Amino acid sequence: METTNKRHTTEVADILDQHGSDYLETHRLCPDRLKAYHAILNCRTAFMGGHLQECDQCAHQRPAYNSCRNRHCPKCQYIKQVQWVDKLKALLPPTQYFHLVFTIPSASHLTFYINPRVCYDLMFKAAATTLKKAGANPDFLGAETGAVAILHTWGQTLTYHPHIHMIAPAGGLSADQSEWISSPKEFFLPVKALSKIFRAILCRMIGENISDGNIKLPDEVSNFADLKKQLYEKNWNVFSKKAFGGPASVVQYLGKYTHRVAISNSRIVKLANGVVTFQWKDYRKALKSKCMEMKVEEFISRFFHHILPNGFYKIRYYGILASANSCSKKEMVFRLIGKKTYISSLEGLNGLEVLRIVTGKDLSYCPVCRKGRMRNKIPNILKVGSP
Repeated sequence: METTNKRHTTEVADILDQHGSDYLETHRLCPDRLKAYHAILNCRTAFMGGHLQECDQCAHQRPAYNSCRNRHCPKCQYIKQVQWVDKLKALLPPTQYFHLVFTIPSASHLTFYINPRVCYDLMFKAAATTLKKAGANPDFLGAETGAVAILHTWGQTLTYHPHIHMIAPAGGLSADQSEWISSPKEFFLPVKALSKIFRAILCRMIGENISDGNIKLPDEVSNFADLKKQLYEKNWNVFSKKAFGGPASVVQYLGKYTHRVAISNSRIVKLANGVVTFQWKDYRKALKSKCMEMKVEEFISRFFHHILPNGFYKIRYYGILASANSCSKKEMVFRLIGKKTYISSLEGLNGLEVLRIVTGKDLSYCPVCRKGRMRNKIPNILKVGSP
């Protein structure tokens, strides 16, 4: 249902605060989701502890509560994103890049949903292997390339839609590592070939893990042959387009994907009468912004569908961009291309320092007298409760 597009200040934490207890009475959350629930609910509250700040001029005081730092919390991603983007600029070779998206058909979704850790890991491996095989093929590129890969599991309306975003340099190292081989300016690797290779590799990996007992099939699927038939009935799609600019603009572009959560607080319009209204973009209609109304129980359920397993790495590096190659091959690539490395400017800085540099706003100034600076007082505020 569509409504007028208005901005409100409701956050995911507000929704959990008002309706989370009722939700937990009828829904059982796994430990990873329960951990995220408590983190988001208590982020920047007295439950998280903190300290008291006092102005060194007018003695104005205010509490400063700690962030939860949970990667699924909408409040805690901005600083991480900015620092990651700055650090990645120093890693990426100064060349053109392509943006690839690896998707899987809906017939695989239930299997992925009940085996998230194994299946997401296989999806990463299959996408990386596909890129490596296709890149090494002399008919396509004939070089060792690499990529930064990010897993997302959601669509704009919080539907379950696992897919991997990849940023890959438009070229690679020759077999003897003596030459940088550039791909054509408007062409990287053929998407039809990538799609077929990706499907074959991922289906094989899924079959092997089912045989080894690592993947449990849904009740609706009798065996792997049945699942494989469903997967091969659909055409798999790998999306590819040229990313604009060099490393700096590419990293800024990629930063939009890295530290996203299923839905940001800025997209939530309101919460009223047990219904959440939020903004979404309709990709079928030129990214037209719309609003959707959803019952709060369904909203919370969909949000928790996208909590990743604890310790699972959703950002990974492959090929010449892998951490194992970060020195030797990266230096060789920079030398062959003939350009200098970007030096990180935010590494080692705290959150307030990063915000000051990025936004130009110094949040340490007193909001009352506008002259003094807020300093931490000792002793720290103790926690007043626990989840």
